[in-house]
Amino acid sequence: MSTSPAIRVLPELLINQIAAGEVVERPAAALKELLENSLDAGATRIDIDLAQGGIKRIRVADDGHGIAAAELPLALARHATSKIRSLDDLERVMSLGFRGEALASLAAISRLSIVTRQNAAAHGTRLEVVGGDTQPAEPAALERGTVVTAEDLFFNTPARRKFLKTEGTEFGHCEDAALRIAIAVPDVSISLTHNGRRAWQYDAGAPAERAGAILGSEFVDASVAIADGTPALSISGWAALPRYSRAGRDQQFLFVNGRFVRDKLLTHAIREAYADVLHGHRHPAYALFLTIDPSLVDVNVHPAKAEVRFRDSRAVHQFLFHTLNKALARPASGATAAGADPAAWVSPGPQPAVPSTSPGPAFPAWQGARQATFGALPANEPDAFYQRLRGMPEARPAAAWPGTGFKPPVPRADSADTDDIPPLGFALAQLHGIYVLAQNAHGLVLVDTHAAHERIVYEKLKTALDLDRLASQPLIAPIAVPLGERDMALAESHAEFFATLGFDLAPLSGRELAIRAVPAMLPSLDAPVMLRQLLDDLAEHGASRALTERRDEILGTMACHGSVRANRMLTLPEMNALLRQMEETERAGQCNHGRPTWYQFSIADLDKLFMRGR
Repeated sequence: MSTSPAIRVLPELLINQIAAGEVVERPAAALKELLENSLDAGATRIDIDLAQGGIKRIRVADDGHGIAAAELPLALARHATSKIRSLDDLERVMSLGFRGEALASLAAISRLSIVTRQNAAAHGTRLEVVGGDTQPAEPAALERGTVVTAEDLFFNTPARRKFLKTEGTEFGHCEDAALRIAIAVPDVSISLTHNGRRAWQYDAGAPAERAGAILGSEFVDASVAIADGTPALSISGWAALPRYSRAGRDQQFLFVNGRFVRDKLLTHAIREAYADVLHGHRHPAYALFLTIDPSLVDVNVHPAKAEVRFRDSRAVHQFLFHTLNKALARPASGATAAGADPAAWVSPGPQPAVPSTSPGPAFPAWQGARQATFGALPANEPDAFYQRLRGMPEARPAAAWPGTGFKPPVPRADSADTDDIPPLGFALAQLHGIYVLAQNAHGLVLVDTHAAHERIVYEKLKTALDLDRLASQPLIAPIAVPLGERDMALAESHAEFFATLGFDLAPLSGRELAIRAVPAMLPSLDAPVMLRQLLDDLAEHGASRALTERRDEILGTMACHGSVRANRMLTLPEMNALLRQMEETERAGQCNHGRPTWYQFSIADLDKLFMRGR
């Protein structure tokens, strides 16, 4: 009869090797821990040197305050740390490291050496550990700070080493870890060398400079600055506009109290803020820094410290969502316009900002204004502008658009009389019934008519439904719609749902329904098609979910059906009305599906395109 094995205390080395599996899963994890130690030590300069993707060697040198020679052996002991002393300290952690596991774990699975010197010390001290075997400390030459070198990672745990990827892959992970640190601490100089070649170096500077250096000038130009909150909960950083969306998540940097995190709650809030403006399966780009009272967040969730828990997760989620949603709805003025490189015309580019105003655009009154309507809103046609544009005296009435002899648009960007030109300018013409061409103070504006009007209608529908329900417009003659038995029953049982959306329905017979009124904002809506789509939605999801979780999707569909269709030729007053409404509409830079609605081409861009001045 076999007996169960006896319970024994594991050897210290084996304990450390097991613990290392959680803390140091690959070279990048070891590098992250060492970099965090350097920052906690007050370093202003950090130099990273890797060999073979960090597998052969990881060396981190800093100019921090160093470790006292007498405490150096203790620094390699498990659960030995200078960061916390009590449970109260653990509940208010501000340092990046605090568990006291990283160096001990690294010493258990590598050939580790530490050289350190404090300012007051006569010389530096070196301590070496090989596979958990600590050698006697000895004097060493070092000006200041700490140099940690870990060689032959997992040399004594071959099973773990087999799980490592190629040198290039491991280096990529190491570089990502270093870049996250670099973005978080722009006031620290940091460099990375791999296999003897300098990969990059970032000198200390302003946060925007560091973000631009790492993420690129395109990201900075296409982003809105975020700064909001209270002393207990605030957020700062940059969120890229939807036109700068990415195929992957390679430019998503999220920090909590300076610590890079992958938190499902926070990423969900960000995703929801972009949901209304992001196209297809594209991903947003951002570098965001959440600062919260340490007592309101738990960073002791996992040894890797990449997960956090919030005391009031709902409040944090709502704060982040609303802050980003507001910023994306009202981009900051002065963003860089899209270039005129033909390749840029069909690829995402930075979005020039359209100011959002409540009562209307703050521009001087236009001379000789004539009223026109577009989408049930009045707009002004600036006669004086077109008279100047056509080279006509202002006293003469506006003539038909000339087919030949067109003079260059004036004024140019450097002209003195551009103050009265609104952000999207004034309409010039319509191309193929699809695009509106307009002139503003910067040059040429190209607008997708349907996409722009779709966003305008969509935002108005959301606002109206938020107030109560959509207003109805009775039809002169009801529209009879043949339906199946299922759909007739759905329409009858969900009459209030349709009333909320602005429809008035009544049965004509057992298989026919009369549409007596449609949403007042959508006079051109194809009501029978929309009705059938809504009934299909009800059949699949039910009324309650349709008006809550799927509300915006439904309104987006209604807006699409009710917007100006392609190939409809607009008059100049209608085009100008569209431009003015875009200036007053939140998120006007993208349609409901996240596609761009307009592009700006400056005079300089156009001159470059046609090689003027060369």
